[in-house]
Amino acid sequence: FHVMKGENVLRKAGWDTHGLPVELEVEHALGLDGKPAIEAYGIGPFIEACKQSVWTYKSEWERMSERVGFWADMTEPYVTYHDNYIESVWWSLKTLHEKGLLYKGHKVVPYCPRCGTSLSSHEVAQGYKEVTDVSAYAAFKVTNQKNTYFLAWTTTPWTLPSNVALCVNAREDYCLLACGEKRYYLARALADTVFSGKDTSILQTMKGGELVGMAYEPLYRFAEPDKKAWYVTADDYVTLKEGTGIVHTAPAFGEDDARVAFAYGLPLIQLVDDRGCFIEPTPWAGDFVKDADPKILDDLKSRGLLFLTADVVHQYPFCWRCDTPLIYYARPSWFIRMSALREDLITNNRLIHWLPENIKEGRMGNFLENVLDWAISRERYWGTPLPIWVCDCGQMHVIGAKDELLQMAVTPPDNLELHRPFIDAVTLRCPACGGVMTRVKDVLDCWYDSGAMPFAQWHYPFENQDIFKQRFPADFISEAVDQTRGWFYTLEAISTALFGQAPFENCIVMGHVQDKDGIKMSKHKGNVIDPFDALNEHGADAVRWYFYSASPWIPSRFYSEAVAECRRKFLSTLQNVYAFFVMYANIDGFNPTEHPLDTAELTLMDEWILSRLHSLIQKVDDDLTRYRIPEPARAIAEFTDDLSNWYVRRCRERFWGKGMAGGKAAAFTTLYTVLTTLVKVIAPFVPFISESIYQNLVRTNDPDAPESVHLCSFPVCDASRINTDTERQMADLLVAAQLGRSARNLAGIKTRQPVSTLYVNGVEFEDTYAALLKDELNVKALIVTRDARLYTTYRLKPQMRTVGPKYGKLLGSIGEKLKTMDGNEAADAFESGQALRFALDGTEVTLNKEDVLMELTHKEGYIAQSARDVTAALDTRLTPELISEGYIREAVSKLQTMRREAGYDVTDRIHVRYRASDMLTEALAQGDKHISNSVLAASFTPGEPDENYYTKEWDL
Repeated sequence: FHVMKGENVLRKAGWDTHGLPVELEVEHALGLDGKPAIEAYGIGPFIEACKQSVWTYKSEWERMSERVGFWADMTEPYVTYHDNYIESVWWSLKTLHEKGLLYKGHKVVPYCPRCGTSLSSHEVAQGYKEVTDVSAYAAFKVTNQKNTYFLAWTTTPWTLPSNVALCVNAREDYCLLACGEKRYYLARALADTVFSGKDTSILQTMKGGELVGMAYEPLYRFAEPDKKAWYVTADDYVTLKEGTGIVHTAPAFGEDDARVAFAYGLPLIQLVDDRGCFIEPTPWAGDFVKDADPKILDDLKSRGLLFLTADVVHQYPFCWRCDTPLIYYARPSWFIRMSALREDLITNNRLIHWLPENIKEGRMGNFLENVLDWAISRERYWGTPLPIWVCDCGQMHVIGAKDELLQMAVTPPDNLELHRPFIDAVTLRCPACGGVMTRVKDVLDCWYDSGAMPFAQWHYPFENQDIFKQRFPADFISEAVDQTRGWFYTLEAISTALFGQAPFENCIVMGHVQDKDGIKMSKHKGNVIDPFDALNEHGADAVRWYFYSASPWIPSRFYSEAVAECRRKFLSTLQNVYAFFVMYANIDGFNPTEHPLDTAELTLMDEWILSRLHSLIQKVDDDLTRYRIPEPARAIAEFTDDLSNWYVRRCRERFWGKGMAGGKAAAFTTLYTVLTTLVKVIAPFVPFISESIYQNLVRTNDPDAPESVHLCSFPVCDASRINTDTERQMADLLVAAQLGRSARNLAGIKTRQPVSTLYVNGVEFEDTYAALLKDELNVKALIVTRDARLYTTYRLKPQMRTVGPKYGKLLGSIGEKLKTMDGNEAADAFESGQALRFALDGTEVTLNKEDVLMELTHKEGYIAQSARDVTAALDTRLTPELISEGYIREAVSKLQTMRREAGYDVTDRIHVRYRASDMLTEALAQGDKHISNSVLAASFTPGEPDENYYTKEWDL
C-alpha cells in the first residue's frame, strides 16, 4: 500500500540466528545432551555447527515468502551472528554501562536446568502452564515447646531441605490451636479450612509480629549455616488467601525468600546443582528436584512432620524453548537496570499507536508498570558474547568496538572473530593494575539481538548513520500478541535506554492461529496445518484474505472450510464479475480506449457504482493509512458483492443487445473502469488475482501502462464522483429488496411470479429507485409509506386475569368476538381513552385497554419483514392475470436453461415450439413477444417438434 502511495519502503530481510533453539537442535543432531557434552565435543566445532544449522530452513522461508507474495530483499540481509552486527550490539552495551545501567548481581532468577541458563521476566511470561502439583503442610517443631509446631504450606516440597526460616505477616491474627495431643501455630483465618472435620480448640491468639524471633528445629540439617537460621521472620508478601499464613523460606529458590533473607541477614543453603538435581550429602543426590518431591514427602511423613498433602492447580513457568519446568535459583547474572527507566518506558509506550488500542494500557502498559531489571547474561555458547572483561583486582571494562578491543588486547589476534570460543582467548591489559583481564564467559540474551535490530542492521554507529536516522523510528511493526513481552518489549527497552524514544510509531498486534475448535496448534496434538497444503488447496490470495477479513488481533480459527467460504464470498464473486465482463467484451470487441468514461451516457446504476467505488477508495486509503486492516477488507467484500449481485445482475441485459447502442457502451465503460480501479485497491490484499486481472484488462490494451499492478499508484478518490444521496437511496433500496425477497420466501412465492403491491416503511427514495425495486421484486406497484396500518393490524385476546373475574363463563365468547374486530380500530379507541363495548348473550361487555392483549401482526394476505428500522410488506393475493404472467416468466427461465444445455452461444437465435395445457397455452400465447425477445427466439409457436429440436418436459 505504501509503495503504491509513493513512499520509500525498506525491504531489507534479516535473520535472527542466535539463541537456545538453535543450540538444542544442534545438540540433537550431534547426539549431545547438555552443557558437559557440548564442552567435551568442543565449543569451536559446536559453534560452527550452529552457524550451519541456522541456514537449514533458509530456502523454505524464501519459498514461503515468495509463495504468499511477501516482498523482501533477501540479497543483502542483516545476520545477527555477523561481526558487524555484534559490534553494534557491543557499542550499545558499552553505552548502557556508561549510563550506569549495566550491573552484576547475585539474584534469584528463573532458571532452566535443562538449558543451563537463566531467563528474563519477559521470557518467563511466555511459558506458563496450568499444572497440578502436590502441596505440603509441613510441621516445624517449636524449640523447647513439647508437641508444638509451626504449620507451613508449600507447593515446592523440594525446597524444604534448604529451609532457613519461616515467614508470617506481622499485622495478621494468628493462633495456637490444639488438635489431639499436638499444638499448631497458624493464621486464625485459615484454621477452620486447614483443620476442617477435626476436633480442635483455640488455645491462644496473637498478632504475627509476636511470633517473630521464635526458634524451631529444622526439618533437615544437611548443611551447617554460617549465620543464625531457623527462626520466624515477617514480611507483607505473606497473605491469607491460601495455605496456613506461614511461609517456609529458602533464599536460594525464591525472589521473596531472598529479599527477606537479606533483610534478616539469613544464610543461604543451596542443595541443588545447576542441572536442577540434588547434591550430596542429601539422600536424593542426582535426582531432579521434581522427581524428589514424593521421596521428601514420604520421609517427612515417616518422621511425623507432614501434617497433610493436597493437590493444587496453579500456573507454573516452563522454559519456552525446551518445555522444562523452571526453578527459581540463585545465580550470578548481568542486568540492565530497566526499573530505573520505568517512567520513560511508560511515557514512550503511550506515544505508540497500538492496534488494538487496549494493548497500550493493558497487556503492554501493565507489564511496563511492573518492569523488572533485565537479566541479559546467559551461560551458553551460541550467542553474542558479553563484551565484559574483568581483572582479579576488581576492575571491569566493557568493550564497545573492535578497534578498542585490539588496542587493549595483550596479544591482538590476527583474525579477529567475535564469537566464542575465539573471543574467549583474547585478554586485555588492565588499566588499573596492569594485570590481565579475562572475558566473562556468558553470552547475551538473544532477545537483546532482536531488540537491537533498528541500529545494528546498519552497523550503526560505525557506518550508515544517515540511513539509520532516516529509518528510525520505524513507521510500523507487526507480530503476534506474545511479542508484547518479547520483541515489542526488547525493541522499546533498548531504544528507550539508548535514544530515549520509542523505536516504532505504530504496532499491529496479531492474535495466534488456532485450529477449528479454538485450540492452539501443536505437533503433539496433531492439529497443525501445513501452510503449503493450505496454499496449494486454496491459493495464496484466499489464505491472505482469510486473515485480513477476520480481526487480526483476536485468535483466528484456521481451517479449510473457513478459507473456502472466504474465497467463495469474495474472490469467487470477483472472478465471476471479471469473467462476465471478459466474455461480453470479447463478443463485442469492446475497446476501452474508444469509449472514455467522461463521454459515456451514464445511467443511475452507473453513477451509483462509480460513487460507491470512489467512496471505497477513500475508505480503504484512510483505513490503511491508519493501519486498520479488517475494516477496509470488509468494505471491499461488501462493494464486490454489490458490484456482482446488484450492478451486474441489474445491468446484465444492457450487455445483450447488438452494437453499442442503448447504454451498452456506458455499461461496458463503467464496468471496465470499476474492475481496473478495483484491482489497484485490492492489490495490497490479494496480489495475485489483482495482477492477473490487471495484465489482461490493462496491459493488453495499454502496453505503456506500468508493467505490474503493484507498480501503479494507489487510486485517488474523485470526490466529484461521490454522491452520498445516491448511495443512501440505493442502500435503502437494497435493504428493502432483501426484505421483499425474504417476504416472498416466507409466502412461498417465486420471484418470477408477479405480485400486485409492495409496501415499504422506513426508507425514502425517488421514483427512479422505486422503478428498480419494482423490477427487482417483480411487483406491479410500490407504495412507500409511514403508515404501517395499511398492511398490519393487531390480534386481540382477552386478558384472563382481569376479564375472567368480571365476566366468568363469557370469557370464551369474548375471545371469539375479539377475533372478528378490527385490531387497528381497537388500538385507536384505546389510544384515545375509549373502551370497547358490545353485547353478548344479553350482557353488556365493556373492555378497557388493560383487559385486552394486543399482538402486532400483518393483515390477511400480507407478509411483512423488518430489519434496520425498515419494513417491507408483500401483498400475496394473486389474480389470474398475475398467475398468467408468472407462467410467462417461468417459461423464459426454462428456455434459458435449455439454451445452455443444448450448447448454444449467448448470441445464437433459436426456434421454439411448445405444447401445454389449455390454460398454459393461453398464457404463453399472450406473452409470446416477451418470451421471444428474452430468449432470442426467431419464432415461438405451439406445435410438435421434429428431430432437429432439443426437447424437454417441464412442470410450470
